[in-house]
Amino acid sequence: MSALTLDKPPTPADAPSRHRDTGRLLRTVLRRLGTALFVLLCTATVSFFLVRLSGDPVKILLPPDATAHQESVLRASLGLDRPLFTQYLEYLWGLPRLDLGDSLVYGQPVSEILADRLPATIELAAAALAVTLVIAIPAGIFAAMRRGRRSDHTVMTGVLLGQSTPPFWVGILLILVFAVWLHALPASGYGTFANLVLPAVTLAVYSVAVVARLLRSSLIDVLSSDHIRSSRAKGFGPLKVVLRHGLRNASLPVVTVIGLEVGNLLGGAILTERVFSWPGVGQLTVEAISNRDFPLVQATVLFFAATFVVVNLLVDLSYSFLDPRVRTSR
Repeated sequence: MSALTLDKPPTPADAPSRHRDTGRLLRTVLRRLGTALFVLLCTATVSFFLVRLSGDPVKILLPPDATAHQESVLRASLGLDRPLFTQYLEYLWGLPRLDLGDSLVYGQPVSEILADRLPATIELAAAALAVTLVIAIPAGIFAAMRRGRRSDHTVMTGVLLGQSTPPFWVGILLILVFAVWLHALPASGYGTFANLVLPAVTLAVYSVAVVARLLRSSLIDVLSSDHIRSSRAKGFGPLKVVLRHGLRNASLPVVTVIGLEVGNLLGGAILTERVFSWPGVGQLTVEAISNRDFPLVQATVLFFAATFVVVNLLVDLSYSFLDPRVRTSR
């Protein structure tokens, strides 16, 4: 009878509980989506007005000896002679249709220019994320298992250096060593695996340090809990205990940081792409700011903001699957 009782199917009384959980999750998703849209609207508004404080793009597009009539004609052709609020409303009207306007410099739709540059940035960020996970997770586990020993101090020293060294300095140092002295890898360029190595490593250095340090700290807390001591008492080896029991319980803060680091990798690509002449959105952003290309600057800023918002939303929703306590509390 006890076996039958344990194996009995769910009763109809369990259905309201499942419906409540589904309703909580749906309300959470809708609330997070509303917050995300509000953040993107604020970002679009602030970027629209701030970028116009940088100066008049007509002064850059025309030669220094251009007449006032030529400036007024060009300003009218670009739509910059209209009231600022009218330009703002037109910009907001185009956002739901992904109509970000035309570039003042290239004369092409901004969405097409972004689409051309986006694959290079995604490739660089994905490679940097792969480097981060491959190095940071084993390093964090190793340091947690060797807590207080010399090897732990060595790993944490490397983490401290990674967090305190500016990425552009890391890039210059890697170029000096591997491109100038050893002639092993190219200093710039795009299209081959060799071109990707140095930028990906440069972009990943800070993220490796952050993830490894947090994973070590989280694992140390988990490994001192009662259920881990019970697993050890059953005769499980240290590595098996960490991989099967400790890593899952320590994954919640680590997943949060990894999600944030995805946004940081895309946003941090601006300096890295500049150092290595990588033809991505980061390099495009610098060019757009230098040229006072208002629509292009607005689009790149909105792209980076949307990346952070979407990643944070996905990380927040992933809590429900990693920790049932989060799911039931909503």
